[in-house]
Amino acid sequence: QVQLVESGGGLAQPGGSLRLSCTASASLFGLFHMGWYRQAPGKQRELVAVIDTGMKNYADSVKGRFTISRDTSKNTMYLQMDSLKPEDTGVYYCKIRYDRDYWGKGTLVTVSS
Repeated sequence: QVQLVESGGGLAQPGGSLRLSCTASASLFGLFHMGWYRQAPGKQRELVAVIDTGMKNYADSVKGRFTISRDTSKNTMYLQMDSLKPEDTGVYYCKIRYDRDYWGKGTLVTVSS
């Protein structure tokens, strides 16, 4: 059983930055699919950014502002979020595919002045 723990959420002002981390209890080495999702209040969970077979893809709403990355040596995936907007508010979840998809419990990001 793999466990994923997100951290780095919190309150940010519009235009500000946050970096989310997702640390796994198992190695990320050799894995091909992992990503970040978010769920805004009253809305469905949506894909934010994904690494798939080495390619990085982003939702149109975050392109140019968010960057997904991973550090295999630390078993950690990151989401650098810059130029934050109020509409980025939501609970952010990480997902990593091992034998199946594993999800973290989420970290809350609030963008407000």
